[in-house]
Amino acid sequence: MKTQSNIITFAGGEKNLGPYLMFRDYWYHYLSQTSKKNVEFQTVKEDGKPISFSEKEDLMNAALRKEIVRVSGVQNFNELPLEQWVTNPMISWASFAVVSAMIDMILPESIIDTIGLYTDVRTIGWGDSASFEIEPRDLFVVSVHGKSQKSTEVHKQFRGQVTILPVMHELTVQVSLYKVLAGKESLAAFVAKVVRSMETAMTLDAYNAFATAMANLSSTATTGLQISGYSQANLVRLCQQVTAWSGGAKAIIVGTQLGLVNVLPDDANYRYTLNDEYMTLGYVRTAFGYDVLALPQVVDIATPFGTALSNAYIWVLAPTSQKLIKLVLEGSTLSNTDSTFQNANLTQNSTLWKSWGVGVATNAVAGVITI
Repeated sequence: MKTQSNIITFAGGEKNLGPYLMFRDYWYHYLSQTSKKNVEFQTVKEDGKPISFSEKEDLMNAALRKEIVRVSGVQNFNELPLEQWVTNPMISWASFAVVSAMIDMILPESIIDTIGLYTDVRTIGWGDSASFEIEPRDLFVVSVHGKSQKSTEVHKQFRGQVTILPVMHELTVQVSLYKVLAGKESLAAFVAKVVRSMETAMTLDAYNAFATAMANLSSTATTGLQISGYSQANLVRLCQQVTAWSGGAKAIIVGTQLGLVNVLPDDANYRYTLNDEYMTLGYVRTAFGYDVLALPQVVDIATPFGTALSNAYIWVLAPTSQKLIKLVLEGSTLSNTDSTFQNANLTQNSTLWKSWGVGVATNAVAGVITI
């Protein structure tokens, strides 16, 4: 994904993007460690020797401290002891300014990896709103008519418009600036946890909008896009409908891994071995001529050890036609940090502000089957 212009400006030009590109690589390595995602990241050093995650974290923290010093504008950092620099308000401000830029570097592309199948992510400037033009999907009726008649029934279609207004969200965190600058606390791991927390909140907002839209689809017996009860015939019929009404963009079958376990032929005489795809993946990649994709499950922070995505549905989408949900990110991440000695335990609270909005804005067709 192309680096945002505000981050390039903050870094002082593309030639100074090194710490931010390093954090992108660190983030994907972090995901492979914590979420076991299949992502690409640097595995060797410039000399060709392997680099471990712990080594990369040490290098990342050193780069972050160097970037904080650059942004703060302080001179001769190494000529004064650390205890003098932690009282400098510019060091405190620069620390969370760099954190905010690191978040903006990763968050848009990270959220696309999670919800990009059904969500279009757009970034806008501060004070802007996002308007989406919705093209009509109906076709014109072609009439049989007489050879001596000038015209038939006139058809005209009008575009719709959906506006999404971002809403401010806040996250207050606490960090010991002294330990960060001394290398006793990992600022890189701290930033990664903030990114993951915001990503989860955005994912839940997008999924809830998606699930609400699916629950309000028509449910008529023969042409409805909402079907109660899985069967092979129901699934194929729904895939055909979505493909036809999406201008030929082929439908795909989507669900959680637990939900997709049910996508099997009605005939119970099939056989599979322990090495078959169904056993190794937990679902089949292709069913009845349509691709099958599993959505990654998301934590439900409101419920102890709960998960947010329902396992009771199978969705049919045509993501190449148009995404169902729009996620709008407004401006860059802001931070408001306590002064150095404001708290008795010499920790600092910082509130990170991120503005985003979610809405259904599409002319795409989708369907859902309740298992």
